Amino acid sequence: MAVTERTKKILAILDDYYGTEYRCSLDHENAWQLLFATILSAQCTDARVNIVTKDLYQKYPDIRAFAEADLSEMETAIKPTGFYRNKAKNLILCAKRLISEFDGEVPSSLEDLTSLPGVGRKTANVIRGNIYHEPSIVVDTHVKRISYRLGLTTNQDPTQIEMDLMKKLPRDHWILWNIHLITFGREICTARSPKCNSCPLSGICRSGDRII
Repeated sequence: MAVTERTKKILAILDDYYGTEYRCSLDHENAWQLLFATILSAQCTDARVNIVTKDLYQKYPDIRAFAEADLSEMETAIKPTGFYRNKAKNLILCAKRLISEFDGEVPSSLEDLTSLPGVGRKTANVIRGNIYHEPSIVVDTHVKRISYRLGLTTNQDPTQIEMDLMKKLPRDHWILWNIHLITFGREICTARSPKCNSCPLSGICRSGDRII
């Protein structure tokens, strides 16, 4: 499907405002660290996850250490990220599955990634985009809110939003869309009281949430 002129303008403005460098807000040195950090980031800020993983990856320096971890100790280590009981269980099970099914390597396909405990499409696409550089769209809370406000989707379901954006955005901006909208959503297009007067997209935004 052809990209509309309005969408091209939105992308050009965001590119100019934020640049086109690929960057990830979750600290990591390799694929498994990003995978586990993304699992921890559910319902938690990236900044808090980075604080937790700084010590976590010293305590558990590799996938096997996670696989052999004591559940209660893991719960204590990740408690500040919230939902820590379920996350701790998934981290350990995920590590075990990586060892038993993938020889300790993080897989690259969507099917293989989503077969891992605690890994949905969002987490899988983070890995595919940031580690394997496969064009992927990550639908987090900012992408969901802002894509709807800009009229690029009318859906609320993350998977349907992903499908809509895949049709409307050029592949070379699939990863950048999430990178840009994370910062844009935190600084300007916030969930409450968006800063519309200082928004670079104010001239072409059609949202009913606009504050003039």
